[in-house]
Amino acid sequence: MSAQQLPLSFRLRDDATFDNYLAVGNQQVLHNILELLAGKADTFIYLWGSEGSGKSHLLQACCHAAPEYNKTALYLPLAELFSFSYDAFHGLENVDLICLDDIDQIAGNRNAEEQVFHFFNRIRAQGNSLLIAANVAPLQLKIALPDLKSRLAWGIVYQLHALDDAEKLSALQLHAKARGLELDESVGNFLLGRCARNMTQLFATLELLDQASLIEQRRLTIPFVKRILGV
Repeated sequence: MSAQQLPLSFRLRDDATFDNYLAVGNQQVLHNILELLAGKADTFIYLWGSEGSGKSHLLQACCHAAPEYNKTALYLPLAELFSFSYDAFHGLENVDLICLDDIDQIAGNRNAEEQVFHFFNRIRAQGNSLLIAANVAPLQLKIALPDLKSRLAWGIVYQLHALDDAEKLSALQLHAKARGLELDESVGNFLLGRCARNMTQLFATLELLDQASLIEQRRLTIPFVKRILGV
């Protein structure tokens, strides 16, 4: 099954790749995810961490990289699967790697929990791989279905290391470089001091500035950033 033939898919961020991932503090996590892709590790990994810690980035990076390992992969952000009145996962157990994001978002939705439970079992029966991400550890999930909650603790569990300010600056500069932008340290520190410090929002701000700089053919300076962001 090719990526184009997959029955359900969500757009991946172009910059959510392993090359753009700053693995400081999370080197072992990255190593094991690459081993999973290569078929050399356990087939189930559970990632958890605060918002902006890089969970979604890693899941999407796996989907970008899967063809290099002759695998199919599918990214499913459960927060966006707002309706579980149908079998949202029908046939998807045949995909080599399923990346389920925001598993905590289905807590309390009995139908969704049952669907994920049966989907989990079908994936395991097929011998395929599963990468799950959430804001909390498996046993802290407010999942009502006991069997699902226990299964979510079966895999290798990793808490993602949150970046400090210096690491956030490095991550911003890495993403800027991938976009062909030069982000001076002074401009990066200005963004950290004046914008939301969540990495997801910081990357969104960087994307906005990238678009503005392309339109105006301007480099990123503090006056330019102030004008575009209205700060």
